[in-house]
Amino acid sequence: MAEYYDPKTYPTEWNYLQSGTIVDQYMIERELAHGGFSSVYLARLLKDQTQVAIKEFLPRKQAHRTWNNVVVPNTKEDKVLFNKGRALFFEEAKVLAQLKHKNIVEVVNFFSANSTVYMVMNYDYGLGLNQIVANKDTPMSEEFLVQVFSALLEGVSKIHANKMVHLDIKPGNILIRPEYSPLLLDFGAVQKLVELTKHKQPLVITNGFSPIEQYSNKNRIGSWTDIYAVGASMRSCLDRKAMQSSPERIKKDLTIPATKVYKRKLPVYLLEAIDWATEIQPAKRPQTTKALIDALNPA
Repeated sequence: MAEYYDPKTYPTEWNYLQSGTIVDQYMIERELAHGGFSSVYLARLLKDQTQVAIKEFLPRKQAHRTWNNVVVPNTKEDKVLFNKGRALFFEEAKVLAQLKHKNIVEVVNFFSANSTVYMVMNYDYGLGLNQIVANKDTPMSEEFLVQVFSALLEGVSKIHANKMVHLDIKPGNILIRPEYSPLLLDFGAVQKLVELTKHKQPLVITNGFSPIEQYSNKNRIGSWTDIYAVGASMRSCLDRKAMQSSPERIKKDLTIPATKVYKRKLPVYLLEAIDWATEIQPAKRPQTTKALIDALNPA
């Protein structure tokens, strides 16, 4: 048991890489964000001082960082889960490195260090769509919604063209850059459609944004799955909150169509597109990103 440690005996700050830490060919500047499975840091490439964002795999319920920055599973049982998660994280990096599109976060490098794995991405300045939605003083205009989500759908179209689905589109994973230019982030849930058909893998769920087919491995997953999440993200911009969850909508749908709630504030074509994308039944939604893009740009 000597190779395992009790994470409670280590200082809290060891959960994160400290400023000035050198990892591979990068120097950590500060932490940008963290979740249950990873942390994202602002860093610089040592040779030319280019700023990048580095995502580190560290599932905090399964592993911890030791004094020398090595990431160690907490128990033998956790080691199995940690190794599987680390492999999936590396696959995510490989997938993203192949998806080159101006509206998809670009992975420029990925490597192993400290017994875990890292993903290096271009660093972009902007504001999370979730932050914009939360600020009720920021108006949601027709121009903003059409421009942001038409461009976002172009990026999603690139994912679908590569026989994959994102499966975690939501305002928290959309960065809005200057001139309403969106950037789709966090591909930790991305899966290949072929693998979904064969293995029925469990899917990531975000209540209010995940469609009903993500709640059961018996339902078909496809482009329409991401389209619901895009529609739900649009609707959240209007409601300033997440929609009612899909399972709750199946039992009793309390969602009033956008065409009724916002008919005096936004044009009908835009509201109809949002209602179409957020249909509960997959077959009733747009089946392709192009169909929704066309609905958002009728002229």
